[in-house]
Amino acid sequence: MLNTMSSPSTLYERVGGEPYFEALTRRFYAAVRTDPVLAPLYPADEGAFEQARRNLEGFLVQFWGGPATYTEQRGHPRLRMRHAPFSIGAAARDAWVRHMREAVEVSGAGVMERTQLLAYFDGAANQMINTAEE
Repeated sequence: MLNTMSSPSTLYERVGGEPYFEALTRRFYAAVRTDPVLAPLYPADEGAFEQARRNLEGFLVQFWGGPATYTEQRGHPRLRMRHAPFSIGAAARDAWVRHMREAVEVSGAGVMERTQLLAYFDGAANQMINTAEE
């Protein structure tokens, strides 16, 4: 007998959709706010800081198979270009990945989903490095 029940096909669906990414980015940005390396790279203004969090949330929702609202509102992601104005070296990359890893590890996502998320974040963070540190 054929199983007619379909399982969620995208990571977005498997982790529970938008609420998952909202919670993930809130945990991540709470750590960023107090990180001595990362905090200076983000807006001090609370409204702008929250907008940065929402931008990441929207990007992740779209990237992992959810609605394309991010592109509708902001255009093509162009991650490297959007991050070019900021001096991002290995220390910033390491801090960013550490906080995102911590947020993912406590997110409640399954092993496969955590593995996929962390592999993506690690690779994407490497691509944002634009400054050599001494």
